[in-house]
Amino acid sequence: MTGLRLGYGLNGFTDHRLVDALDVVAGLGYDGVALTLDHAHLDPFGPGLADRVRAVARLLRERELDVVVETGGRYVLDPWRKHHPTFVSEDAERRIRFTETALRIAPDLGAPVVSCWSGILPDDVDARTGRERVDRAVERLLPVAAETGTTLALEPEPGMFLERVGDVTALIDRFDRPEGLGLTVDVGHLVCTEDDAPGAVIRDAGGHLVNVQIDDMRRGVHEHLPFGEGEVDLPEAVGALLDVGYDGLVHVELPRHTHAAPSLARHSIERLRAALSTATTRRSVR
Repeated sequence: MTGLRLGYGLNGFTDHRLVDALDVVAGLGYDGVALTLDHAHLDPFGPGLADRVRAVARLLRERELDVVVETGGRYVLDPWRKHHPTFVSEDAERRIRFTETALRIAPDLGAPVVSCWSGILPDDVDARTGRERVDRAVERLLPVAAETGTTLALEPEPGMFLERVGDVTALIDRFDRPEGLGLTVDVGHLVCTEDDAPGAVIRDAGGHLVNVQIDDMRRGVHEHLPFGEGEVDLPEAVGALLDVGYDGLVHVELPRHTHAAPSLARHSIERLRAALSTATTRRSVR
């Protein structure tokens, strides 16, 4: 029906063993998963990483699931401070090295994209310094992306230094739009923080788009919600993705709903399929 492939973020399945989560996702008819590197399903700091990566890759192949790699584990680098350190931290080295590891793991998993974000700017750091720190991190990571043939996708996050889509596209432009650097968009975030409707933002930034997360959300409130509980016009957003020719995974992002993962995964794919049908019909009668 369309070129869109539907996925589910495994950060919404952390109460399941990886093999069980993959069985549920594949059994519901999803095309892929977003795999977060942390303690839940693939710990990047545990022993025997290469063997475990090969085992995960085999599980994905057996279920014919595509994959993208996410790096947003809450306490993967610091057991006391959520998401710390970040690209805008003074001590960003651990975050940079972690992202390098993700870029090197990705090809062995079959993942074309590694997604990341900037982090929250510390109160005592000005915007100019924040930009220098993010640029320095990206400059370090781009050669690794090129070496591995993987795309580093920066995601604008509400409350973070790179908060809006325009913040990321401006960074990409500063680096002269290299092949290994792109944009992750969370459709819910567009409702939360952007001035324009999600469809307009997607159409404007479509040339940079390499990774899409999708969920419902309300204006000004950074809370990932199941479809139908927020303000996202799902057929309109999906239609915009079709309009820009996006052909990567569109994966559901519900990291705080792990207690209801199977039922929400079923609900989500039903809503996404209905939105795709509506969007396709709308496009055919233009």
